Amino acid sequence: MAEAAFDTLRDFEKRSLVHAVGLPEQAMAQGSWSGIAFKVVDINLVIEIADVVEILTIPSYTLVPGSKAWVLGVANIRGTLVPIVDMRQFLGGDRTSVTKYSRVLVVQQQGGVVGLLIDEVQGQRHFLEEEETDGSYFEEQDVGRYVTREYHKSEDFWGAFNVAKLVNNPEFMQAAA
Repeated sequence: MAEAAFDTLRDFEKRSLVHAVGLPEQAMAQGSWSGIAFKVVDINLVIEIADVVEILTIPSYTLVPGSKAWVLGVANIRGTLVPIVDMRQFLGGDRTSVTKYSRVLVVQQQGGVVGLLIDEVQGQRHFLEEEETDGSYFEEQDVGRYVTREYHKSEDFWGAFNVAKLVNNPEFMQAAA
C-alpha cells in the first residue's frame, strides 16, 4: 500500500515537471538598483538589502544609563545584545511615536549590529538609472549627509541611505551623554 502511494507521488512529480514553468528571472535589469524602502518622519529612504540583517517589530529593550537620548537601550536578539537607536531623534527630531507600522532595522556595522528604530518599512523598491536625480532634494535635510544617491519615482523622492556613513559618524559612535 505504501509503495503504491509512493509510486503515485513519483508519477505525479514526473508529470508536473513536464509542465513546470521556470522560476522568474532573478537578475535585475542592467542599470537598476534595489533596496528596502523605509520612512523616518516623512522622508522616503532606501537601504541596501545586504546591509539589513533583519527587520523586527519593536523588541523589549533595557535602558542604558548615561547614554544619549536617541539611544533607546539594548535588546537581546537571539542571544546578541543589539543597541537600539531612535533614528528620528538622532536626526534632530522628536522621539519616534511607536505605531503598529514602526520597525527596527537591524543593520550590519563594523564589529556587530545596531537596531535603527524607523517609522515604517515600505517593502522592496527598484530604481532605474534614469530615475536618479542630481542629488539636491535631500541636501538641506539632516538625513542628507547619509544619502549617497537620490531617485525620483512616482512623484516621490527616495534617498539611498548609506549605513557606513551613519555608523562611522563620530556623533553616532559617541553614544555616551
